[in-house]
Amino acid sequence: MTKDNVIHIEGARQHNLKDISLDIPRDELVVVCGPSGSGKSTLAFDLVYAEGQRRYVESLSAYARQFLPQMDKPDVDKIEGLSPAISLEQTASTRNPRSTVGTVTEIYDFLRVFYARLGIMYCPKCNKPIAARAADEIINEILELEAGTKFIVLAPLVEHQKGTHADKLKKLKAQGFVRVRINGEMHTIDDAPVLEKNKKHTIDLVIDRLVIKEGLRGRLADSVELALKYGEGRLIISTVGGEDRALSTESVCPTCKISLPRLSPQLFSFNSPQGACSRCSGIGSVDYFEPNLLAPNKGLSLKSGGLLPWKNPKVMERYAGDLRALGKKNGFTLDTPFAEFSEKAWKALFQGQGDWPGVVSLLERGMQFGHAWRDELSRYRQSRPCPVCGGARLKKESLSVRVGEHSISDFCSLSIWRALEWLQQQEFSESQMVVAEPLLKELTHRLGFMVNVGLDYISLSRNMSTLSGGEAQRIRLASQLGSGLVGVTYVLDEPSIGLHPKDNVRLINTLRSLQKRGNTVLVVEHDEATMREADTLIELGPGSGMLGGEIMFNGSVEKMLGEADTLTAKYLRGEMVIDVPEQRRTAERDLVLEGVTTNNLQNLNVKFPLGTLTCVTGPSGSGKSSLVVDSLYKHISLAKSIKVDNPGQIKGIKGLKDIERIVAIDQTPIGRTPRSNPATYTKIFDEIRNIFAMTPDAKKRGYKPGRFSFNVRGGRCEACSGDGQIRVEMHFLPDVYVTCDVCGGKRYSHETLEVRYKDKNIADVLSMTVRQAKAFFENHPTLKRRLSVLEDVGLEYIRLGQPATTLSGGEAQRIKISRELGKRNLPGTLYILDEPTTGLHMHEVGKLIRVLQKLVDKGATVIVIEHNTDVIMAADYVIDLGPGGGENGGRIVSAGTPEEIINDSNSVTGAYLVAEQAVRKSS
Repeated sequence: MTKDNVIHIEGARQHNLKDISLDIPRDELVVVCGPSGSGKSTLAFDLVYAEGQRRYVESLSAYARQFLPQMDKPDVDKIEGLSPAISLEQTASTRNPRSTVGTVTEIYDFLRVFYARLGIMYCPKCNKPIAARAADEIINEILELEAGTKFIVLAPLVEHQKGTHADKLKKLKAQGFVRVRINGEMHTIDDAPVLEKNKKHTIDLVIDRLVIKEGLRGRLADSVELALKYGEGRLIISTVGGEDRALSTESVCPTCKISLPRLSPQLFSFNSPQGACSRCSGIGSVDYFEPNLLAPNKGLSLKSGGLLPWKNPKVMERYAGDLRALGKKNGFTLDTPFAEFSEKAWKALFQGQGDWPGVVSLLERGMQFGHAWRDELSRYRQSRPCPVCGGARLKKESLSVRVGEHSISDFCSLSIWRALEWLQQQEFSESQMVVAEPLLKELTHRLGFMVNVGLDYISLSRNMSTLSGGEAQRIRLASQLGSGLVGVTYVLDEPSIGLHPKDNVRLINTLRSLQKRGNTVLVVEHDEATMREADTLIELGPGSGMLGGEIMFNGSVEKMLGEADTLTAKYLRGEMVIDVPEQRRTAERDLVLEGVTTNNLQNLNVKFPLGTLTCVTGPSGSGKSSLVVDSLYKHISLAKSIKVDNPGQIKGIKGLKDIERIVAIDQTPIGRTPRSNPATYTKIFDEIRNIFAMTPDAKKRGYKPGRFSFNVRGGRCEACSGDGQIRVEMHFLPDVYVTCDVCGGKRYSHETLEVRYKDKNIADVLSMTVRQAKAFFENHPTLKRRLSVLEDVGLEYIRLGQPATTLSGGEAQRIKISRELGKRNLPGTLYILDEPTTGLHMHEVGKLIRVLQKLVDKGATVIVIEHNTDVIMAADYVIDLGPGGGENGGRIVSAGTPEEIINDSNSVTGAYLVAEQAVRKSS
């Protein structure tokens, strides 16, 4: 292989890489595999992608670089053969409530033009098509105003546009005009303020000032004609003390006399004042006070502090008289427990009745009194669809425009495949096709790419914050398919996340299409099907963390299956397998969700056996997250007074009394700063500090446990504030982090480090791995037990003081599980896990399964959303949703033990379990 067609890396020592050198073939599908924490992401993202980006940025001028993120040079001797790189990571998607699938893929931009140019406007009241209007009709409507009414005739010139617009004002003055209305305020053109260039402004030209009286028609006709000329068919009538009325020769309902704005792409933008719903400002949802959060304990009364914001007796005294009067009408007193309130009384208390405005209304007023009180009250608020636009985000005028039978909101609510099908069925006239053809081509291409990456079940209106990391990554992948670039290195992080095995074929075909265009596709992946399809496999290992960072294999799949003696090879050949439990647990009690209609769920009644490991499976978009997260988790959380947003629609829950605690364990970091580490998160560090505080040296010096914390003054090194390193700003160059020369990176003061336990100071202990620390503290049973739990979840290699920011998602998740496992008994605890195998090697999946089984053995109930066949086969009970995604899903296809799922011919998951077992046997 020549140097021209490889990415050549020499001496890579970034993070845990052990001075490795290798060649990565270009223009191939290359899969990087290996245990979690072995250095896969470091190789793919921190070396190949980061260095490609850094070199591009360094090629720019110093002036341009100051506006771009600064990038550190990777710790590597040489990288050759780099091409421009694009990273598609599976990091959590944006939390911006304005970001939707349509806006991120830019499909919505084309859609706005499509509706602006081809849409037909209908009256929001009578639903009749809106026709053009003559100037005479406009004059007659103005003359119908009450006699003596003063009004101004204005011509709209600029609507929410950036710029100073000085030239326009100068031209108007030359034409003899005197006054304009700028951003709602009247000015003479001579005295008009200088407008900020980067802000949006609205300018209306004052044509005439008139009063309704006899003989007005002649002058009014001249003014209307002039206004329509300068307003390009539109004018505004502004009555003194009244609201503006927009009139137009283009869009007015003949029956209701309603004038609507001219069709433009901005009219369909929920990020623009022209299109956004005025109630929710284009977000689609509004916050409201949730009574169940305001009064979570139904055993308490108003007097005993059951209403949390008013638990202060002084606040309650203020409203006591009004509440007693309300109680007489609705059958309650201040001492009546909330559990005994009738539905009518509950509604009257919170929503108001007669002279009583309601608790919610009073608290809404309280939101205006200072930040502190507003922050306090926000704990009791949830979000729900906007009552004005119904979650559509747009004004009624925007929603009244339709192409065929669909408004733009209707179209965006369709699943991708339905939207594509609808577009292909539309017929336009010959003149319309001139405009429609290029728009239809672009829309169908982009929607087609979404289908190709397995996202045919989602809709364009779906908020990006509701997508999984894998779905968000595949949306970005679909966008790249549309770009048509060649000669690029695409770096992807587990694109198969969230995909049912049956959908993997389409994803692999998509990756292949990128590669066949002349691109290098470098994928960090654990999925077997993707590995088997690769041109080249690169395995890192042999272990994780400090035990990894070496190249174990680099070659073809055939070569790996034939001669490699690595961990991945043994699993692919079937030499190592994850054992299936000999016996399935059976439940004595069940948790039952009744009448679940969240998103696409079809009025389901679902049984979750308590005290078991239950796996919820099904194709992408079949409703797994809607069932487990939006419905089960959120409603139980709400019942336990835990704040959640937008709980799903259900009729009821049975068996709630058996759930004392609910915990969602995900792969989010255990901390956002380097100060967070496994020792502090698991509370192990508390015990270690107590041990050091009990040493003779510490007692002699009067040191308490707090002395051994690097987060507080006293024992830490004040030169670096306990960070162990100091940041040096380099202005046009990336910031440099220098090891603190006072403490040598140990974080503590010299005096604190003088205290030793078994000849080790506190910094030495934080540098130990879990395995080393377990041997070191063998005489401390409680501490040894907690360290053993970390070892049980496969984290014996991580250092106690390892910064949380350097931990992978899989490692962070297992640390969270270890903290739960550290508790002796867990009856009444329900754990929810959404795809816990993300980022885990096959070998680690086996460890994860054993850990989950231990949680169940301690009396807990574990419910897992998962596609991994090994996890499904390890479950006691499986709920298989489907049969497809979106509107084709939302039903229970099969439920029972894994064996019953396999034997059910209706189950796609069962069929795949059989096929997977056959592949392994043949390997």
